Amino acid sequence: MSDQVPERMDPSLAGHPRLRSVAEVAELAGVVAPLYVRFSGGPASDAAVASRDHESGCVLPGLSVNPLTPEPWWDRPAEHWVARQLCQYAYLMTPERFPWLLTGTVVGRGPDCEPLLVDTTPVASIDPSVVAEAGRLYREVFDAGRTST
Repeated sequence: MSDQVPERMDPSLAGHPRLRSVAEVAELAGVVAPLYVRFSGGPASDAAVASRDHESGCVLPGLSVNPLTPEPWWDRPAEHWVARQLCQYAYLMTPERFPWLLTGTVVGRGPDCEPLLVDTTPVASIDPSVVAEAGRLYREVFDAGRTST
């Protein structure tokens, strides 16, 4: 049994790299900053519809994303940050929604305090196996469920 979700790849990502490990994602986040991840049908799919908050129905002023560039206070390996960020939103991955990386301008925050981006530029796609790898790393290095102080 595979823990990968088959995906429909957005043709607008065809000319971009496809990352196949958490280490590759972390390396890119160290070079292209700030770097964000989005789980959706891809750039072309996102450009065709308005971005909406799924609970309220409110139109969002940008695309909802999550940061893959570690914060300055993060004193652990970048791979740990990437794993945590990918795991937080892995539930969004379906055959129609896959993880891809982008940059852009932050224009606000969504209802869950996530950055909202405009003027986005696709950077890469992430193979679904990377999300599975992130889940394994997350369980290995984090005390999931523990509250912050």
